[in-house]
Amino acid sequence: MSALIKICGISHMAALGAAVEGEADLVGFVFYPPSPRYVSPGRAAALGRETPAEMRRVGVFVDPDNGMLAQVLDRAPLDIIQLHGAETPERVAEIKARFGLPVIKALAVASSADVDRAHAHTQTADWLLFDARPPSAPGALPGGNALSFDWSLLAGRAWAVPHLISGGLDAENVGEALASTGARGADVSSGVERSPGDKDPDKIAAFLKAARGG
Repeated sequence: MSALIKICGISHMAALGAAVEGEADLVGFVFYPPSPRYVSPGRAAALGRETPAEMRRVGVFVDPDNGMLAQVLDRAPLDIIQLHGAETPERVAEIKARFGLPVIKALAVASSADVDRAHAHTQTADWLLFDARPPSAPGALPGGNALSFDWSLLAGRAWAVPHLISGGLDAENVGEALASTGARGADVSSGVERSPGDKDPDKIAAFLKAARGG
């Protein structure tokens, strides 16, 4: 089974074009204003209109309230909501019930205890996304930090829902990451950039090829 690949932090047409040409499965639009990858709902809507129907559009949020989610969804139709904050299983269930979309729940990993906490989300989230725990420095972003975690923490583990891997991935290591973790797919952002927020179409193409064993 081919790995599912998400190119996250899409903000311009060249990056979207590379994701489309490389047949990515999902593209991510970041609605977290402190991120250098942030896009407005209007910009995401414009990019979404150029996204093929078979490619799922993912909105990435960090502890959003219902008003923010409604504002974005009114302007930018999405296929999936990704929650990258401290959302509880109860909050995930509330968002799913209110907005009627599947949810990817991101979980910060630095230890086996972090991985163990994933089980609490398997009754509400449709996907788990394991990402490296962000640095403790003030203002650190919840994701997209070009940091990886110990992939062996996921080895031999299974959950009631599929899982993806993220954190420090690039064309050089994505194959090993998928093989080591048994993940259903990979989510990449900083590993396909020239600088934070500036996606490199050539790196996107190389990542997609490597992730699928090309």
